[in-house]
Amino acid sequence: MANAQSPLIVTRAAQMFPRLSGDEIARVSRFGEARHYRAGDMVARVGAVGAGLMLIVSGEVEVTQHTETGNRAVIVTHQRGSFLGELAQLSGRPFLVDATALTAVEAVAIPPERLRALLVAEAELGETIMRALILRRVGLIEAGAGPVVIGPEGDADVLRLVNFLRRNGFPHQHLDSRSDGCAQTLVERFHVSSNELPIVLCPGGELLRNPTEQQLGRCLGMTGAMDGERLFDVIIVGAGPSGLATAVYAASEGLSVLALDCRSFGGQAGASARIENYLGFPTGISGMALMGRAFSQAQKFGVEIGIPQEAVALECGDDGFAVRLATGERVQARTVVIASGARYRRLGVAGLEAFEGKSVHYWASPLEADLAAGQDVALVGGGNSAGQATVFLAGRTRRVTVVARRPLTATMSSYLVERIEGLPNVDVVIGAEVTALAGDGGELETVVLRDRASGLETRQPARQLFSFIGAEPNTDWLSGCAIELDPSRFVLTGSAAGTGRLPLETSRRGVFAIGDVRSGSVKRVAAAVGDGAQVVAAIHACLGADAERPASPQRIATAAVP
Repeated sequence: MANAQSPLIVTRAAQMFPRLSGDEIARVSRFGEARHYRAGDMVARVGAVGAGLMLIVSGEVEVTQHTETGNRAVIVTHQRGSFLGELAQLSGRPFLVDATALTAVEAVAIPPERLRALLVAEAELGETIMRALILRRVGLIEAGAGPVVIGPEGDADVLRLVNFLRRNGFPHQHLDSRSDGCAQTLVERFHVSSNELPIVLCPGGELLRNPTEQQLGRCLGMTGAMDGERLFDVIIVGAGPSGLATAVYAASEGLSVLALDCRSFGGQAGASARIENYLGFPTGISGMALMGRAFSQAQKFGVEIGIPQEAVALECGDDGFAVRLATGERVQARTVVIASGARYRRLGVAGLEAFEGKSVHYWASPLEADLAAGQDVALVGGGNSAGQATVFLAGRTRRVTVVARRPLTATMSSYLVERIEGLPNVDVVIGAEVTALAGDGGELETVVLRDRASGLETRQPARQLFSFIGAEPNTDWLSGCAIELDPSRFVLTGSAAGTGRLPLETSRRGVFAIGDVRSGSVKRVAAAVGDGAQVVAAIHACLGADAERPASPQRIATAAVP
């Protein structure tokens, strides 16, 4: 068999696969139950949920992953003191690897809720285990475990699905159906026509034909059926910096928490190529790395995660609230935190949709940078997100043309402006706007720029266009609950929402708004995280006040929503 030695395994094997001592085995075993396997038994199977983290007390277990050719590659052989699992086992998700007992094996199975208790109760051991789980997930990403996306390189739907998986930190691989022999074999085997591409082969063997993100998430076990009978202390709608901060602080203080997001964790911050002004990271950190740590932290403290799950309506009653989902399901809570952020604004250019997803992008991740490598690109916008993307793309493209209505010094942090001024392959065009796109088959060739003062139009070569022109608040789903908004449709909170309101509380008692969706918020990651920390104190105050009031006979299940 092949050996799946990713670069991470080579350099950090001791941290990825630690061996616990006898005393540590005894301490960990308190949190699980004994399991026994005969030689040849499957201890874990790709696509199956399994019993949780498996501590090996005696015997040997071989861990393998499937390759695109159908073979198995050996990752590691676990022995006494080793444990089987990665981040998926922290939240009860399916395994991404197979594990086979090579000999008779005695193990201890630690289910997700007990694993989370272990991580908190045994601080030093918990650090060792948590680090290993995170590094193993990174190793699986490097090795291309998980689903296989098969479709043409650069295809809009391929990019959509790969971006979804990447932004959710889910291991995967992409095979180009036009040039990869294995991909062509799979297309022929499953009789896939060109208009059904891309296809996705899920780890459990299911084949999806050009699925939605929700269909793919269900196939991968990222989310399952929601428990409509459970009453959470708080439901958080939106898993960006503010939502994740709320989830971490609320769950660590003993509240039951459900966090929802229609797409991925991290929000717009997760798409930032590099954040250099966040406290505690003097050399900077990518938005994906920062948000990935926050997401793992939320799972560690027992936050229930629903991603991808889109909230379509908020229902309000005297005794609580319900969030109605796009799937038709409903989830209930005593309080709700609106952290739904904002939607990217689209350029008012005719024919824009023909280029979106293929040549027009609303974030600059490594995937888009690979598409733009060595090319001329255009970027529209003058805020910090635009500046971070400019610096990131300049190191990978031939030339970046930045188009902004106002001088960058008026809208962008000075450190970014100075860095952009020092980049030889960046041109900044001030006082202009994009009025037209030209190209064929979704492949962009040129953009037309118009000077706002003179009206003069010029054509600029650009194979990719990045749009960072701001966003509009995602508040349409609140219409059924009479939440007061400002003229720009951001949510009013505190005294602006009514007398006697708690900090960050909306016009509806028990409903809070934080982050970019909140009226008057500072559009910075640190400010969003601050909102998330502050709102937990207000939630405690609200829940404490509710506990002192007599119960109302009205039930949330009867609340009417237009």
